[in-house]
Amino acid sequence: QLQASGGGLVQAGDSLTLECTNSGRTFTQFAMGWFRRARGQEREFVSSISGPGYNTRYADSVKGRFTISRDNAKNTVSLQMNNLKTEDTAVYFCAQGPMIYRLTNLPSRPIEFNNWGQGTQVTVSS
Repeated sequence: QLQASGGGLVQAGDSLTLECTNSGRTFTQFAMGWFRRARGQEREFVSSISGPGYNTRYADSVKGRFTISRDNAKNTVSLQMNNLKTEDTAVYFCAQGPMIYRLTNLPSRPIEFNNWGQGTQVTVSS
């Protein structure tokens, strides 16, 4: 079972690090992803990472500000968020992606992911 944590209330320009942990089986062979859902909006892709962690993908809206990483020894995936903006306010979810994927085209669609964890709220005030 995936569990996201690390959310909170911050001001614009601040940083937060979200962490996704897996209390079940190891997910080292799976791509992993972060998504977010702002109030009244659909779920939006944020970032994904390959199983070994060497390949990453980001939404244009967070590129250059967010960094995804994983520690397979600890079975965790992190999302470092810098220079947060008010439009980053959302509930953030981590999810398990596929075992087979293209390194040059990491998964980014919600349908490619399963085993969604409970989200963590990130609120950025101006």
